[in-house]
Amino acid sequence: MTAPVFVVEHFRAGGGGQYVLDGPEGRHAVSVKRLQPGEEVVLTDGAGRYAVCDVIGTEGKDRLIVHMSTVDEEPEGSPRITVVQALPKGDRGEVAVETMTEVGVDAIVPWQAARCITQWKGDRGLKALGKWRATAREAGKQSRRVRFPEIADAATTKQVAALLAKADFAAVLHSDFEYGSAPLATAELPTDGEIVLVVGPEGGVSRDELALFHDAGAKAYVLGATVLRTSTAGTAAAALLLGRTGRWS
Repeated sequence: MTAPVFVVEHFRAGGGGQYVLDGPEGRHAVSVKRLQPGEEVVLTDGAGRYAVCDVIGTEGKDRLIVHMSTVDEEPEGSPRITVVQALPKGDRGEVAVETMTEVGVDAIVPWQAARCITQWKGDRGLKALGKWRATAREAGKQSRRVRFPEIADAATTKQVAALLAKADFAAVLHSDFEYGSAPLATAELPTDGEIVLVVGPEGGVSRDELALFHDAGAKAYVLGATVLRTSTAGTAAAALLLGRTGRWS
């Protein structure tokens, strides 16, 4: 079992020496994980900086004392993979974020597609976005990542088109087999740069959206002969891309 990961807000300059993990993360380490002297932990800021530390001891119920040697930085994955995720119903959005974080997606963009039943408006939208970000953080820790995926603000269709236009590879998962979508498994992929993948809502991507994305340089692709739900399609597609680009090798 790899060492558990805990999030710190920042590392002091130079790192090294004794470090005290406190607050909610310290409480989880001491009272839930019950870590003991000699065990190993990883501290990270979630943005790629991390330190492998040895536990020295504990104080009370929420202070873990560790010895930190050096602070390292994990480089960004290449090609970078961004998934534009149409808003699913209920808690399926958090499910999508959780599993995409686990497989290794670099960024997730919530998308208010034309056929989305869920609407992110006002305080409700901010609360939902907060849940997505909290889910990414917890899933990042659980999957032992030190660079958590970025969860962007909700995007409009025009903003998604702008993202696609700047991508080195732009794809829209579209399961209308009469449309002429190509298999994602055989697409020619870049070895670096950025891949942007659009996952539509349960009702599918509308014709107007497809046309706008096509004009931005995105092509339509399918994963196979079956149709996946919007909450699982992004994870399956990302796993395929991570494998084919060598990021999983």
